[in-house]
Amino acid sequence: MSIVTQGFRITAATGLHKGDRAYQQDQVEIIAHPRVQGCALAMVADGMGGKSGGRTAADQVVMTARQVFDRFTPATDDAATMLRQLVVEAHLMIKLTAITADEEPHSTLAAFLVMPDRTGYTVHAGDSRVYHFRGPELVRRTIDHSYVQRLIDEGKITEAQANTHPQSNLLTGCLGTQQDPPVALDHIEYLEAGDTLLACSDGLWHYLSPKELGAIVHALPPREASEMLISKARQRARGTGDNLSLALVRFEALK
Repeated sequence: MSIVTQGFRITAATGLHKGDRAYQQDQVEIIAHPRVQGCALAMVADGMGGKSGGRTAADQVVMTARQVFDRFTPATDDAATMLRQLVVEAHLMIKLTAITADEEPHSTLAAFLVMPDRTGYTVHAGDSRVYHFRGPELVRRTIDHSYVQRLIDEGKITEAQANTHPQSNLLTGCLGTQQDPPVALDHIEYLEAGDTLLACSDGLWHYLSPKELGAIVHALPPREASEMLISKARQRARGTGDNLSLALVRFEALK
């Protein structure tokens, strides 16, 4: 995908791989706004809960996002309110689905919104992440809603130890559970030429450091970068890899 607006170009790519699992429960999508150029929504949803429950939950996240984003008017509507609405509506839709299913479908969400004025917003729930790179350098990433993140916050383990912790997949918040989902919103004041936004599931970030992620997304165009990221994660998983998904958007100056 490539969008030209206000003196810069947005180039984008998505990546999706089943890993070593029997079923694909991740979903990923980048949506250009149907009426406003330079506005786009990217998201990753990592579904959980039985062989079909997880995919159903991830599908509900993407379907709800399309509907909420279609109703959004960037010039007059509040972006943070729209993203909060996306989380709440997707959570309710997953819970409604669960009433008619044997599984207990849940899903993470990591999404970012790009606005025509070159500002941005992120929202997430669970341990799927959004990274913001300036060139190869990490500016910021989202903080997981997970048990090991809580241990990190309390100073009980390091980030390196969290990656190999036996309960590293235990979430403290996501969509579709009995409790209300976390709505972690952040605002990006300005997106410069050379910036990259990356949303990805834990099947990807678990195997690559922020330094490695930044180097790859900076050195390669989005399509090649997404292929390289997936290839490296697959090599390092050594036959034990989870589903993995990513949405990658780069901002480039027009020459």
